[in-house]
Amino acid sequence: MSSAGTETNLAKPRGGFGRRMVSAFQHMKRDRQLLILFIPCLLFYVIFRYGPLYGLIIAFKDYSVFTGIMESEWVGLKHFEKFFSSPDFWLLFKNTLLLGVYNLIFGFPFPIILAILLNEVRVKWFKKSVQTLSYLPSFLSVVIISSMIIDFLSPNQGIINQLIAALGFEKTYFLIEPSWFRTIYVSSDIWATVGYEAIIYMAAIAGISPSLYEAAKVDGAKRRHMIFKITIPAILPTIIIMFVLKTGSMLRIGYEKVLLLYNPMTYEVADVFSTYVYRKGLLESNYSYGAAVGLFEAVVAMILLLSSNYFSKRLGGSGLW
Repeated sequence: MSSAGTETNLAKPRGGFGRRMVSAFQHMKRDRQLLILFIPCLLFYVIFRYGPLYGLIIAFKDYSVFTGIMESEWVGLKHFEKFFSSPDFWLLFKNTLLLGVYNLIFGFPFPIILAILLNEVRVKWFKKSVQTLSYLPSFLSVVIISSMIIDFLSPNQGIINQLIAALGFEKTYFLIEPSWFRTIYVSSDIWATVGYEAIIYMAAIAGISPSLYEAAKVDGAKRRHMIFKITIPAILPTIIIMFVLKTGSMLRIGYEKVLLLYNPMTYEVADVFSTYVYRKGLLESNYSYGAAVGLFEAVVAMILLLSSNYFSKRLGGSGLW
């Protein structure tokens, strides 16, 4: 009896760790088909996201393509000190921060408003038409969107300047005016992304129980009351998560669109970290310096993400983790 009891005890996993391991393996066995489908996504992130992190070491070296990463001379924080003491630093920081803040302030509410308004529309053909028209720009590449902006704002044949001239005002070459660059960038970004981002909020709204609206109607609530008392509180966790993600990417201004829209006349307001990295790192082949600037941008973005997640949990009770 004692021998059988001993064998039984040995067969059982000891401690919480053992039980968790057994439970994890059971879940993996049960969900093995889903895990197999997840493998390509995992490989993508490992190869194209985490793999290249090894190259960040060149930010602390005088990298040369002829000597390689490991054989290049170690210089520590030399490139960071050079960047922080450069007259370009504060200009780049200000331009990147302002574009990010304007995108957050003006761009973040638009998808929420669009999703709520579409939810209130009862005419199906109109609702589907608006959805289709708002989604279309998200399928266009940055090059096409930038080309459309240049054509629309052309001082000669651009439709915007044609309308201005028809109203009796003087035509303006918007793209060479520094005061107009941020407005053009932010407004075009809203136009290009509002439909795609609204899908997330529409999905959250679709998950709200219809019985809540029915009960509100019985109590005599009007549409605006249901929006502020039911719809918005129900999708608030989604709004908070999207706000945290948007804040974390606030300084991650892509270089493509800026590069296609700016010119020497607008450098003072348009030059951002990403275009500076492209110019210094690739065009001037100063890879170590470009990597240092890119690493600094990534660290600041991570700090913003962690900070926004912390405050959203403290104030709203929910966050990314």
